Amino acid sequence: MPKKLAVTGLLVALLVISSWATSTLLLMHWRINFTNPMLYLCILLQMHLYTGLFITAHDAMHGTVSSNRFINNTIGYTCTLLYALFWYPQLYNKHHLHHNHVHTNHDPDFHRGGFISWYFTFIKNYLSVWQIIAMAILFNVLKLWVPQTNLLLFWVGPSLLSTLQLFYFGTYQPHKGEHDNRHQSRSQRKNHMAAFFSCYFFGYHYEHHDMPGVPWWRLWKAV
Repeated sequence: MPKKLAVTGLLVALLVISSWATSTLLLMHWRINFTNPMLYLCILLQMHLYTGLFITAHDAMHGTVSSNRFINNTIGYTCTLLYALFWYPQLYNKHHLHHNHVHTNHDPDFHRGGFISWYFTFIKNYLSVWQIIAMAILFNVLKLWVPQTNLLLFWVGPSLLSTLQLFYFGTYQPHKGEHDNRHQSRSQRKNHMAAFFSCYFFGYHYEHHDMPGVPWWRLWKAV
């Protein structure tokens, strides 16, 4: 990886992590008012930042956060743990199975079914019982200092919503149905603003499979 790209990749990753951390900390003690439209905008912002954490971890899986392997993997571990206590090595292995066996029975992200069954199969493949238990313990510990409503609205809810965002724009839409190309995937119509806000440009999915070494923040240039 060129030195300039490596430095930029790390800075982008740190920007995403710090934006998520700052937003989360500020919202944990925000006074809830369900009639305030800003409440719902903040939930959407949190969802988008959670998606950013996962996309940053995904870049780390492709070695595009930093040319320094230790730094690259540290960012990957950090993002997956912050996202929902996911174990980075497990995600790493499964994601590369997806790239190596896309749209086959060996692809952990592929399912021959409709949206709902595919989504729950997708979640089941990545979520463990121990992870759920650990998250439940952490939730109850955080309740000692943070109002439960804030935790649900800005910590639990957005992370769950972001799984739908990641699944729909990053897995279901690109890979559903049959394809006549070697990557067994499709890209959304070219619209960089829509692509960024929907899933950090991963709607350009054929391009990602064709050039997995391109980080999310440069993917739009490949279209």
